[in-house]
Amino acid sequence: MFPELDSVVFEALPFEHFVGHCEPPTVCTKWLDWLEREAPWELTTAEFYEQYEFSLLHAPLPAYVGNLVCPEILFALRCQMSEYFRHPLDERVEVTAHKLISKQTIRIHNDYIPGGESHRLLFQLNRRWEPSYGGYLMFFRGPEPETISKVVEPRHGTAQAFAISPRSHHAVSTVHAGERFTIVYSFFSGP
Repeated sequence: MFPELDSVVFEALPFEHFVGHCEPPTVCTKWLDWLEREAPWELTTAEFYEQYEFSLLHAPLPAYVGNLVCPEILFALRCQMSEYFRHPLDERVEVTAHKLISKQTIRIHNDYIPGGESHRLLFQLNRRWEPSYGGYLMFFRGPEPETISKVVEPRHGTAQAFAISPRSHHAVSTVHAGERFTIVYSFFSGP
């Protein structure tokens, strides 16, 4: 089972994206419990971020977490993304879990690599998130901080998606408290 997106608001600026809400089913709490207690996190450090992550496609998962990557869900999400963005998508889908803890941030970047992923869907699982915790998703008109265009709270059960291009500048503000969990679905252009 996967939460149904509703109240999707699609925007073209600063780059194609949408923000959606859903009523998280009970299973979301089980997913979050597993991410907090048992997931095989590995610290990853790159030029513009430091975070914990792992691939859900290559990790042993309990059956109820396996729902996040079952073929039916991946097919349905790919179809929805293709429809929302009016863009054909390949069958290939990558799924990773990300965790940011206090003092971690993701600086402005665009994720664009020629031939790489073309669209991304973020599903937020954040228990009792409060604005003071930080970890906001931010969209920019360019690579400079002063070009900030939109700030999105990482509330539990929300989803954000965007097209990846040289213009898709985004970042995550510093986490000040708690842990910020995101399931990331990466899609690739189709024929």
